[in-house]
Amino acid sequence: MTTAQTQSKAEAGANADRPRVLVAENIGASGVQLLREHFRVELANDWTRDELAERLRDYDAILIRSATKLDAELISKAPRLRAVGRAGVGVDNVDVEAATKRGIVVANAPQSNVITAAEHTMALLLALARNIPQAHASLTAGKWERSKFSGVELYEKTLGILGFGRIGKLVAQRARAFGMHVIAFDPYVAAERYRELGVEKANSPDETYAVADFITLHLPNTPETEGWLDREVLAKCKDGVRILNVARGTLVIDEDLRDALDSGKVAGAALDVFRSEPITDHPLFGYPNVIVTPHLGASTAEATDRAGVQAAEQVIAALTGGVVASAVNVPAIPARDMEVLGPFVSLCRALGRIAVELAGGPSVDRVQTEFLGRIAEHDTRLLSIQALLGVLRGHSEEEVNEVNAPAMAEERGIELAESRSTGVRDYVDLIRVTVTSGDVRTRVAGTLIGRQNRPHLLEAWERRFDVQLEDHISLFRYKDVPGMIGRVGTAFGRHDINIVSAAVGREPGEEKTTRGREATMAVTSDSAVPQAVIDEIVAGEGFEAGRTVSL
Repeated sequence: MTTAQTQSKAEAGANADRPRVLVAENIGASGVQLLREHFRVELANDWTRDELAERLRDYDAILIRSATKLDAELISKAPRLRAVGRAGVGVDNVDVEAATKRGIVVANAPQSNVITAAEHTMALLLALARNIPQAHASLTAGKWERSKFSGVELYEKTLGILGFGRIGKLVAQRARAFGMHVIAFDPYVAAERYRELGVEKANSPDETYAVADFITLHLPNTPETEGWLDREVLAKCKDGVRILNVARGTLVIDEDLRDALDSGKVAGAALDVFRSEPITDHPLFGYPNVIVTPHLGASTAEATDRAGVQAAEQVIAALTGGVVASAVNVPAIPARDMEVLGPFVSLCRALGRIAVELAGGPSVDRVQTEFLGRIAEHDTRLLSIQALLGVLRGHSEEEVNEVNAPAMAEERGIELAESRSTGVRDYVDLIRVTVTSGDVRTRVAGTLIGRQNRPHLLEAWERRFDVQLEDHISLFRYKDVPGMIGRVGTAFGRHDINIVSAAVGREPGEEKTTRGREATMAVTSDSAVPQAVIDEIVAGEGFEAGRTVSL
């Protein structure tokens, strides 16, 4: 055998040992080339689901975009699969739970489209201000209607941004370059971030509505933001406001926007996303002062290429033992710590969620976690991240997970601090989470009790009590006088809300009675408590504040 034949055979053998990666959709040439430097790569853009189900068993990783539905059934047919790369932001087309149970890393490309989305927002902003699509259609139809399409300048106008995450910040930077005044609302961004970008911080959405000439939405898709821009909000806006939505179609109540356009309250709108997609018969499509595009916010060659490269990088890291920076699931807790740390994961996330809701401030500047007792003997960083997830999840336009939460907090100017001490009174383990908003610090505390590790809330609003956490908890601060618990129970009953348990924490004092002092009541329920019910209770005499949280 010649030297050349020996070398060729050796290379073939080495190549055969390389992991196999399937690229099931077009992710761009750069991403494919990057993968080929490390693995054997096969392209399968035209495979049917049946072909994928039959052949996926031969691959160690798969890259997809949005068309491939990688459900539990497909995952079960891939015993070798170790990584899934999603060349895009969302992972709705991947059964992440099924992948996690199999130990498969799922990673996306969360920053691949932020520039593209911000630029598309600016394109629509300019087009909306200057009536560009309408003027183009008129001129190509053989009309010269110069006076009909006179617009407005962006210079010295106020842009209101609702949601100040990555995309919102990029839009603010670009709008500032046009000489616009920018005001933004996002209570989950530190005040310092606004100052760094020269953006006015709104303490409430209403402050934005009152002054904005243009409003652009960059909010996450959550039950709280569903129908955000409705009749009530539009009524608070300046007359002649112009609305942009390049985020999620569910943020806008279409009928209310249409009525506001009809009345002249809204001078124009630019929409890139819709409640149902694809769509060609939306009621606003025929409006002369409405600009629409077919969900093009992430549609550029650069974004497609960037998403492919980022997804490929994550797959390479997953298969070669590197750090998968954008994993939406993470490897299990090491076995040596699982017995102790595992049961506390959901408690820490719940404490973060409750703390941030009780804080209710205009910003989140710091999240402090304290681990006391036996748990302090272990590496508790994972639990701090869970508390941070409770603070951030549902309050960011980007998807937040265990991997990207610390970086997202840093980007938003939120400081994460952790302390541990083996000394604790009354409990074997105690966890405290404190959220700082400006000069206000809000602390909650909890622990696990019993052989089944049931989570208990032990402190809130500077009052101590003990209530087992359920999926839905409401807290009230009130004057400690007779009848207050009954009033809450009566209100819940009137609205068909079944109470599971309740506890009261009173202000300590030297007197035998604390009557008239301030107390905190925690009430858990079988179902979520509408905010209107909380508002109704708090409006009563003696009540000072109320919050409800679904965990």
